[in-house]
Amino acid sequence: PPPPPPPPPPPPPPGPPPVFGTENAKDDTTATRSALFAQLNQGETITKGLRHVSDDQKTYKNPSLRAQGSSVRSPTRSHTSSPSTPKTPPQQSHCPVLELEGKKWRVEYQEDKNDLLITDTELKQVAYIFKCDKSTLQMKGKINSITIDNCKKFGLVFDNVVGIVEVINSKDIQIQVLGKVPTISINKTEGCHIYLSEESLDCEIVSAKSSEMNILIPQDGDYKEFPVPEQFKTSWDGSKLVTDPTEIMG
Repeated sequence: PPPPPPPPPPPPPPGPPPVFGTENAKDDTTATRSALFAQLNQGETITKGLRHVSDDQKTYKNPSLRAQGSSVRSPTRSHTSSPSTPKTPPQQSHCPVLELEGKKWRVEYQEDKNDLLITDTELKQVAYIFKCDKSTLQMKGKINSITIDNCKKFGLVFDNVVGIVEVINSKDIQIQVLGKVPTISINKTEGCHIYLSEESLDCEIVSAKSSEMNILIPQDGDYKEFPVPEQFKTSWDGSKLVTDPTEIMG
């Protein structure tokens, strides 16, 4: 009798396990690494589907590939950058300044200085006083203009100004005029006392958005204080608006 037929060949090995996460992969890198892990799980059967790799494609023989591999993101880590907490900049401390820069006298960041003095002045020069606190400045001679900006508890004594003296964004300011000044402007300031001289009684005081302003007029060897109006009444006279200061009712 003929020999029995040989037994059927064994069934082929099972295919690679499904690649989880491929459908929802956010990028090609994640999908590639998931597939790689799935193939590694096949054990010995992994070698059946491999092709020959040249030396320049082998990671352990090509440093550039190792560098690229180190930058691949892990699929199991979240790389969403958390919002960084804004850092508060450190408080800057400024050095006090008292110098002539071109035609401008700069007096800045002076604190607790009651002996500041400028004597070498000229008619074309201006003075800019910025962020001084609890200090006093005396200016000799004749100067074009003076600006006081962002100062607190600051005193200014000057001889003559041919243009204007401005006070801006300040608090508790005292100004004494020894000679003449045509105009003094006060803007966004709380507390400003102006001592006029006999020569400067024709000075014009221009104020806006300010409070606690007082003009001191020399009388009989002393000063008499007059408040600058802060409250006004406006009415229509038939052809135009008329604004007059009003007394603050106590």
